[in-house]
Amino acid sequence: MAIGAGIGATLGMAAETTYGTYVAPARFYEFNKESLGLKKTTATSAGVAGGQLMPRASRRVVTQREAAGSLDLEVTNKLFGLILQALMGTSVTPVQQGATAAYLQTHTLADTAGKSLTIQKGVPLTTGTLVDKTFVGCKIISAEFSCESGGSGMLMCTIEFDSKDCDETQTLAVASYPAVSPFNFSQMAVKTGTYGAETALDGVRKMSLKFERPQEVGRFYAGQNGLKKEPITNAQVKVTGSLEMDYVATTVDDLHTSDGATSLVWEFIGPIIASTHAETIRFKVPAIKIDDAPPVIEGFDVIKPKFAFSGFYDGTNLVAIEYMSTDTTL
Repeated sequence: MAIGAGIGATLGMAAETTYGTYVAPARFYEFNKESLGLKKTTATSAGVAGGQLMPRASRRVVTQREAAGSLDLEVTNKLFGLILQALMGTSVTPVQQGATAAYLQTHTLADTAGKSLTIQKGVPLTTGTLVDKTFVGCKIISAEFSCESGGSGMLMCTIEFDSKDCDETQTLAVASYPAVSPFNFSQMAVKTGTYGAETALDGVRKMSLKFERPQEVGRFYAGQNGLKKEPITNAQVKVTGSLEMDYVATTVDDLHTSDGATSLVWEFIGPIIASTHAETIRFKVPAIKIDDAPPVIEGFDVIKPKFAFSGFYDGTNLVAIEYMSTDTTL
């Protein structure tokens, strides 16, 4: 029996074969917080009924059901490929590196049609009993990654989901947690320059990168029992981010002035798995342009500009996330 508070909660995921069709979770995640919940649209009739002063309960109906919410968690050296695939859209098979225990996943930007998740959470009553809340047809609407010196120093991820429905009739899967380690600031490097030949920036204190996957999430049609069909991409992907750094050089500042483009690589290199293959997560944006802002002087302290940027397609190379782990499957 679980503890009767949030410390006893569980959260698992599985890739769905068919949008909105339950698949028992096989991956379980240690998370910081979540807000997944059922959203229902109701209507109550207002017919005149001979002096009746309140509407009858029987006259209220549920016309639509859906779910949505967010999930905050640390990015770890294992298990994260399932989330990256749902975010980026490419069907990925980990590639073994030589004859070692290291497997590389390369998630390039693609349409997310057919990429949905079942997310099941166990919510503890105060008695310790876990209540099943299973969300089917979960599509990633956005994901933001961030890491900074000080604070936790962990590579964090905040994910926004749209979901077809909340199903409370499933059997709660038994959670299991393999040993994992979070990527962190000590492993972090930020590089800019010509694509494929980027060099490290000095002075970076904080970095964030956000992927937005716009979708038509209101596909409620007759004959669907008030549930939606799979969301469809309805706008271009938006990649944005920010750099907070000490003003050690004018590299980024000059790009703001010229509005020139540069390739961006943001990577975390962990311990060696085998041979030369290390635990890695690497974000690659072939072209970014600096939106704002030039450095300003606010007193005696070291100048610490914050540069916001937007990502673009360079005409040749796709935005990608590379993930090296010991995971043989997603």
